[in-house]
Amino acid sequence: MKVAYWPGCVSRGFTPELHGSMAKVAPLLDLELVELDRACCTGAGVIAEHNQELADTLNARTFALAQQVQGAELMMNICSTCQGAQSECQERLDANAEYRDHVNSTLSSEGLSYEKGLTNKNFLWLLVEEIGLEELRSKVRRPLTNLKVGPFYGCYIVRPRKRLGIDSEQRRDNYLHEVIEALGGTVIDYAGMRKCCGFPIITMNKEASLKQAGRHLGDALDADADCLVTPCPLCHLNLDMQQPLAEKTVGRELQMPVLHLPQLVGLALGVDPGELGLARHVVRPTSVIDWSTSVVGAAA
Repeated sequence: MKVAYWPGCVSRGFTPELHGSMAKVAPLLDLELVELDRACCTGAGVIAEHNQELADTLNARTFALAQQVQGAELMMNICSTCQGAQSECQERLDANAEYRDHVNSTLSSEGLSYEKGLTNKNFLWLLVEEIGLEELRSKVRRPLTNLKVGPFYGCYIVRPRKRLGIDSEQRRDNYLHEVIEALGGTVIDYAGMRKCCGFPIITMNKEASLKQAGRHLGDALDADADCLVTPCPLCHLNLDMQQPLAEKTVGRELQMPVLHLPQLVGLALGVDPGELGLARHVVRPTSVIDWSTSVVGAAA
């Protein structure tokens, strides 16, 4: 399956292990990634607060670039914050032809134009809806047996439900659960798995942000999770990179490994842990992986 691939900025900056692990996993899933290397930041909802038209134009440009990829069946991203921001912009652009034409007039100097109807899916959605859980199970080479995984959805990929296409037929707010089970892992439910990680307010109220992160990590720890997995690199930054500070803020030891979704998939599909960038994490996943034998769950 050929896809126009938007990795986002965080996966190529703060979390290059996410970008790298997606590259390792793609061929194992028969995915051909055509990277949109000229695309720019989605704005992550921040630009839209100050200039809605600018945010819409930036995202329309990315959509137009994706539509130029010959043979691509859809556009794919690996950042749920990107998914949320892009979904909002696309909803507005698709609903108003006059506004869409106005935005396209700005893009015309580059020879670009966004046409209504692009399909844009996060990697999590693509796994379930395009590849399928049965096909994913068939590709597992190292089942995540005995590994207790807490899903962390965050906010941008689960609400608002209507915009994100979440309904009784597409239970996208449960897809992490289904993927973990398809990979052979055990799902651990806990209170904060569909709540905000705290990242959006970290520059405005760092203590409140760290309290949010620490509370979610503590809830997962109390539920006996071995690790968390998230489809959002911004959530990963707050839950992993900021975890030492979160520990101080909530006054307890956490030491909870947080994996990117392609890393968890890669482990189950047989990719060597060393090729998935796990050593880059602040909280090393030694409780999840026996580094000497690369057997998932053996040390847990």
